[in-house]
Amino acid sequence: MSEVISSGTDPFDMASLTPAVTQPGNASTDGRLTPSASSNTISAIESKVSTGRSKKDAGDAAFKSGDIKSALRSYHEAVMYLAGIDRNAKNIFDMGASAASSDESQGEGKTEVDLMLEKVYANMSACHIKQENWKRAIETADKALAKNPKNSKALFRKGKALGEIGYFEKAETALMEVKKISPTEEAIVDAELARLRAVDNERQRVADKKMRGWLSRDSKP
Repeated sequence: MSEVISSGTDPFDMASLTPAVTQPGNASTDGRLTPSASSNTISAIESKVSTGRSKKDAGDAAFKSGDIKSALRSYHEAVMYLAGIDRNAKNIFDMGASAASSDESQGEGKTEVDLMLEKVYANMSACHIKQENWKRAIETADKALAKNPKNSKALFRKGKALGEIGYFEKAETALMEVKKISPTEEAIVDAELARLRAVDNERQRVADKKMRGWLSRDSKP
């Protein structure tokens, strides 16, 4: 399934976030934004954050209903709105009212955008696991972990996906870390480790059998 969302226009138009500081009334003589320009910029960012939040919520609802394709589409659209803000306008957004109302208790210096992106990427990883798209599950889990290395759900999904593609030692490392971060998930982690170990052993057994077959064939005159 193609997960690239095409659009005739870029929904995150950075021009709308960049005040025209050369125009009268938008900047002071030292180049700083005037209150009016700053307010307009923050308003534009808040609009994009609101749209991103709606896309995330739509993705959550689709995932809960089992519509994984629609969930991924909505999550991708959320990223299109939120990721650009995170990269290019975070400092401006931090100055506005939305930054003041964001839940700082969930992470030092994090904005609402940071927290939403972390959840979106972790949820995208869950979608890819449902589709057994292990590589993408790892990639999106890594993006969530870049936002918060202690996101146990993202780390669990990364470990699961690593095990599925044959990297059992890396999977074990990731899953053992989950137990350190979230001890209450120990039983679930141990069950997954046991399952992945069995899968890895079977994979190794099949590989050894093939190797013996090749060696036996080559030894014949």
